Amino acid sequence: MAKQIKFVQGNEACVEAAIYAGLDFFAGYPITPSTEIAELLSQRLPRKGGKFIQMEDEIASICAIIGASLTGHKVMTATSGPGFSLMQEGLGYAIMAEIPCVIVNVQRGGPSTGLPTHGSQGDVYQARWGTHGDHAIIAMTASSHQDLFQITVEAFNLAETYRTPVILLFDEGIGHMRERLVLPEKGEIPLVERLRTAVKGGVDFHPYLPREDGRLPMADFGGIHRYNVTGLYHDMWGFPSDSPPIVHGLIRHLVDKIHNNVNHIARYKEYHLEDADNIFISYGSAARSALHVVKSQRKKGERLGLLELQTLWPFPYDLVREKCARARFVLVVEMNMGQIVLEVKRAVEKPDRVVLANRVDGVFITDADIRNTLRIIEGKGV
Repeated sequence: MAKQIKFVQGNEACVEAAIYAGLDFFAGYPITPSTEIAELLSQRLPRKGGKFIQMEDEIASICAIIGASLTGHKVMTATSGPGFSLMQEGLGYAIMAEIPCVIVNVQRGGPSTGLPTHGSQGDVYQARWGTHGDHAIIAMTASSHQDLFQITVEAFNLAETYRTPVILLFDEGIGHMRERLVLPEKGEIPLVERLRTAVKGGVDFHPYLPREDGRLPMADFGGIHRYNVTGLYHDMWGFPSDSPPIVHGLIRHLVDKIHNNVNHIARYKEYHLEDADNIFISYGSAARSALHVVKSQRKKGERLGLLELQTLWPFPYDLVREKCARARFVLVVEMNMGQIVLEVKRAVEKPDRVVLANRVDGVFITDADIRNTLRIIEGKGV
């Protein structure tokens, strides 16, 4: 049987993937350049028995998906930079209360209203540190619609596995570009379902007591188990506590469940790294230009390689260090003032050999931009 093939926007590929992953509740507020996600889901979700709600703002949107997730549903919201800013307190609540959810941020130029219809990758650090307090987060991205589909499904799987919010950081270029998407058959991509507690009704239930494997079973809120949900530090029953041992144990749990599994969470693609003298590191739509330069320059005898990051947080320091160990220089290609380049410098043994190629004017970074930076590097003898 032939697979279904579509010619779609990236935002539509995200919708197809979310439905494939089992999404059955979406709450959101329209904002360029993510609006197509809400528009399409307003049609698609009711047809499969799911629920779509247009909320009054982005604060209400993230609160709505948090509530729906607690009752056992797979949930998602979608926004762009200004709306993502409004969601930060709710994001912190979901982290503290360990509530699975997926938040899509189709990035545009900022700050403030910025460039609503132009692409950017300026929200990378907001995804990591936007909510207050010490915490860990998972943030992922993709450079093609086929990868976007896969990564969106992975986001739902990781949210359920680690009981955590997962951020999808796409950009306007990917969101609005159209290209071919081959829809996988049912079961082709494994799905992680909600791990529900096996504790029977009437038995003492510890809603925040992880199993030996680190996973934390859930009970549908409003079901047979009554338990407390709070944004405060809490004990294994969910009741607020300021006891130093309990506070320390909880924050270590929230951070360690992500950072101790960075090698399982990290997704990436590599091109020609086996013999590369110099390596590009990029992500999202910028990686398309980086790959074009790698392929064209290799035809001229230059041994370039590309490490495309699909997991931005937790940052895969060990992976980057290993892949770049033999590189003469590392060129980070991104569309911001240099956010991932700082993490790459932290990862490698020779940070002075890490160089940035970027654009911050709302124009898609081109192969010419990257080649100009290459010429500067060669001229300085880096």
